[in-house]
Amino acid sequence: MKKLNLRLKGQFLWVATFVFVLAACTQKVEVKPPVAKKVPKELTMHGDTRIDNYYWMNERENPEVIAHLEAENAYTDAVMAHTKPLQDKLFEEIKSKIKQQDESVPYKKNGYYYYTRTVAEKEYYVSCRKKENLEAPEEVLLDVNQMAEGHEYYAIGGSSVSPDNKILAYGVDTVSRRNYTIYFKNLETGELLADQIPMTTGGATWANDNKTVFYMLKDSVTLRSEKVMKHVLGTPVSSDVEVFYEADETFNTFVYKTKSEKYLIIGSESTLTSEFRFLDANTPNGEFKIIQPRTRGLEYAVDHFGNDFYIRTNLNALNFKLVKTPVAKPGKENWKDVIPHRADVYFEDFDIFQNYLVASEKVEGITKLRVMPWQGEEYYIDFDEEVYAAFSSTNVDFNTDLFRFSYTSLTTPNSTFDFNMKTKERTLLKQQEVLGGFDKNNYETKRIYATAGDGTKIPISIVFKKGLEKNGQNPALLYGYGSYGYEIEPTFSSSRLPLLDRGFIYAIAHIRGGQIYGRKWYEDGKLLKKMNTFTDFNDCAQYLIDEKYTNPGKLFAMGGSAGGLLMGAIINLKPELYKGVIAAVPFVDVVTTMLDESIPLTTGEFDEWGNPKDSTYYFYMKSYSPYDNVKAQNYPALLVTTGLHDSQVQYFEPAKWVAKLRDMKTDKNPLIFKINMDYGHGGASGRFDYIKEIALEYAFIFDQIGIKE
Repeated sequence: MKKLNLRLKGQFLWVATFVFVLAACTQKVEVKPPVAKKVPKELTMHGDTRIDNYYWMNERENPEVIAHLEAENAYTDAVMAHTKPLQDKLFEEIKSKIKQQDESVPYKKNGYYYYTRTVAEKEYYVSCRKKENLEAPEEVLLDVNQMAEGHEYYAIGGSSVSPDNKILAYGVDTVSRRNYTIYFKNLETGELLADQIPMTTGGATWANDNKTVFYMLKDSVTLRSEKVMKHVLGTPVSSDVEVFYEADETFNTFVYKTKSEKYLIIGSESTLTSEFRFLDANTPNGEFKIIQPRTRGLEYAVDHFGNDFYIRTNLNALNFKLVKTPVAKPGKENWKDVIPHRADVYFEDFDIFQNYLVASEKVEGITKLRVMPWQGEEYYIDFDEEVYAAFSSTNVDFNTDLFRFSYTSLTTPNSTFDFNMKTKERTLLKQQEVLGGFDKNNYETKRIYATAGDGTKIPISIVFKKGLEKNGQNPALLYGYGSYGYEIEPTFSSSRLPLLDRGFIYAIAHIRGGQIYGRKWYEDGKLLKKMNTFTDFNDCAQYLIDEKYTNPGKLFAMGGSAGGLLMGAIINLKPELYKGVIAAVPFVDVVTTMLDESIPLTTGEFDEWGNPKDSTYYFYMKSYSPYDNVKAQNYPALLVTTGLHDSQVQYFEPAKWVAKLRDMKTDKNPLIFKINMDYGHGGASGRFDYIKEIALEYAFIFDQIGIKE
């Protein structure tokens, strides 16, 4: 009976708030935010006792928790109801810039051209191929629009075709919790095979016999990818063979095939350590052999060409280097340098061809593509802009002079090129089409530098509409992440245009914890140096203010996931710098989460944040953890988002944080919390559904500075 009453309570909250929503559609009304009950729980570690009043919110199946989340959503709807016309306008504005009927650049593999296309007004893509040439009849592999019917969320993961081109393996997630079921489709008949493999990462790697696949099985609680399994088509999944089990809970395992298609590779990685095994893809029942046993701190990644493995590694190389080693003697004692380590260049990735090697390198914070003929002089591919991003694209063939890459900048839509490494000629195959009269020449991008408290120069990539004056009156949105060595590249987004066209500056703070200047930049923003990430961001904000790009009354900040942790930390430290902050799926309860090894990702991240069972890391984490440092002070306007099914940052972290902020903050600035009850960490799966989330974020920002349309 108690559960029934709680569910009715939730329904009552929805009905009651619906009245407010109706009233608020034409004007702002005073709506009281939900008040979360306090149930004090003592959490003790290292003699330190923390009181968590909202620990009860982690009970996902508790109807009272669901009722509270529904009440938060209803409150958000009521508070933002007067912006609904603006949200609708922004949705249509962003959608109108997207070419609805479009097609990717085809790539050729094993006799077929593969591509995806989109259909007008449809949320998902259609996966297709054509045999031998692009004039051949189209063969539809997956029409995800049809497959997704009846589902609020639908994602395809890990599509792969058997070597004989007859069977397609693909993963499906309908919950948004990164649990994929692998299906197999007969491409000759269109029928699904009886084989279905649940609780996987979605990918299936084919052996060369066209019937054996290797896949990763997840732990049902932590979602850690812990086992590599072998399945033979037509046999019961229950009889699948465990090929490798990763016993160390700080590691995840995975499997792939080399570009040469000759070897199957099992990898196992933690934040700081790697280990790889290999097996001839023609003998799937053989035993995998180890390349180099794991040594803490040794990272490496493997591909194959000729008689050698090519390995990107940090062995005596902080910024990584490229080595090769004979397949017959793969241990590190036989590794020979191909691209030596350089202190001023971060070696990111590589592509091998019959006659060339292409290296992706970060030089002074910018990615360079370095072409290295096996015989002849090396050179770099030239680009015109000061700030840009360039990436290797789909390069599946060895015996070719063509290197395919993608290029983009904050003003240039994503562009795919084929570059002839022999003649140095480049061919533009496709540039993302932006509808509505977009002209990249109307916008300007550049890189500027803030000075951190310790004197370090922090790069900031900015974009704005030409003609902007540095008078301190421009609205601005500063974005940041700063963890895991992941770098926010200066790429184009058509959904950013509504900001730029209304006079906003959009800026990316390349703070420590990322990797724009190589590995040291990452190491200076993790573990016991994590505070640099947060102070760097605030220093970037202060620089934009001091240089009169904007002012605290018009400056907004945004970050998601670990970037949401960033948002929580910066406003505890210097809330006065920001008019408003958007924290998406924020990782804000660092200490409690890192003490709970049953939560997905926890064990694999001790090398990123530290293990709080060690008192040194415990107290350092506690010094910056947003939830633990909420205090009685004024905070900026806040929009916080999460997904009930989020597997990477559990919904209860932002739920608890919002409740504590409501209880302690001393201002009257809005604090709204949007919980998507159908999605997880990545938000909506449809290509138009996600625009609704952006429209809400922009409407929130515009509302705070009085932009009315």
